[in-house]
Amino acid sequence: MDAAADRPAGPGGARSTVLVVDDTPASQDLVQALLGDGCAVCHAPDGPQALARALSVPPPDLILLDVVMPGMDGHEVCRRLKSDPATRDIPVIFLTGRTDVEDEELGLALGAVDYIAKPFSAPILRARVQTQLRLKQGADFLRDKAAFLEQEVARRTAQVMAVQDVTTLVMASMAETRGAESSNHIRRTQHYVKALAWKLCPHPRFAAALTPQIIALMYRAAALHDIGKAGIPDRILLKPGKLSGEEFEIMKTHTTLGRDAIANAENALGVHVDFLSLAKEIAYSHQEKWDGTGYPLGLAGDAIPVSGRIMALADVYDALISRRVHKEPMPHEQAVQIIQASRGRHFDPDVVDAFMGAQDNFRAIAMTFVDTGADLQRKSDYVRLAQV
Repeated sequence: MDAAADRPAGPGGARSTVLVVDDTPASQDLVQALLGDGCAVCHAPDGPQALARALSVPPPDLILLDVVMPGMDGHEVCRRLKSDPATRDIPVIFLTGRTDVEDEELGLALGAVDYIAKPFSAPILRARVQTQLRLKQGADFLRDKAAFLEQEVARRTAQVMAVQDVTTLVMASMAETRGAESSNHIRRTQHYVKALAWKLCPHPRFAAALTPQIIALMYRAAALHDIGKAGIPDRILLKPGKLSGEEFEIMKTHTTLGRDAIANAENALGVHVDFLSLAKEIAYSHQEKWDGTGYPLGLAGDAIPVSGRIMALADVYDALISRRVHKEPMPHEQAVQIIQASRGRHFDPDVVDAFMGAQDNFRAIAMTFVDTGADLQRKSDYVRLAQV
């Protein structure tokens, strides 16, 4: 049988490449004669050239390595090959005149897959080389498949998250369109929440609650903080003056309406979704105050969820610096003073301290997502139509 017909193929069906590292031309020629009909054989006369060739593109599929060479010996070459992520998966077979058991044990301990002593049998050399080439081919296939599956999972996850984000923004924008806020209010408050959470996460009180994964979810869930306003009548939601006691009680229900709307969506899915659970928490708790005078439950202190405490400050800051149907915007500096004065009353003291350290980020976010004249005109037109 033709040996070439039974050879393992490399990538794309090409012949597998075997690198022979040996300083003796006679040994190089012998291996070339024995393997050349089934493999592409290349040579390196010393360790440095062997390492350079192993890093070439494409790399060799297998390395036959002598132990005794001038300068860097085969053991050191193998050690360096196995310590480099770029070359550690290339199988190494020691092909050497060193026949001591200790040498063989050392070679295998360094990561070689086989150890063949000179003089060797030609059929044994071919069989062992072909075995290792086939094993490598299988390992490469599994690695490539795993990498492909990982990329595919990441791609599909990104698609799902993109659809989720678009759906979230559409839902939130519908609520904001009916309310006094502009469309950029959603984006600003999302970024405020993320900036504040990252500022807080090293703090011992918040480290467990503000992992990178939770911060990413919180950023996305913040878009739904006022989704419940979609259920508030226009006569109250868009009233330019102060609300009556009865009207304010109705306005306060937007937290419960928001939580229930998200809960209904979660129940319709039939599975637990961390993002929706956090969105419910934010919608329901962001009007609570540190001193217990907020709503809907009158929670105080650490009983208020961390996400609600962060959202509360982000929402108030944006309300202060933005134009509403009943007020003009105030300067950043004045908004900062009001928030600082509310430390320990409206807001968690540590959250206010983090805000003070991140206030330049807040100002930059507000300027990046500033309301345009067109935004404000559309909002003004809607308010006038709703009040007709």
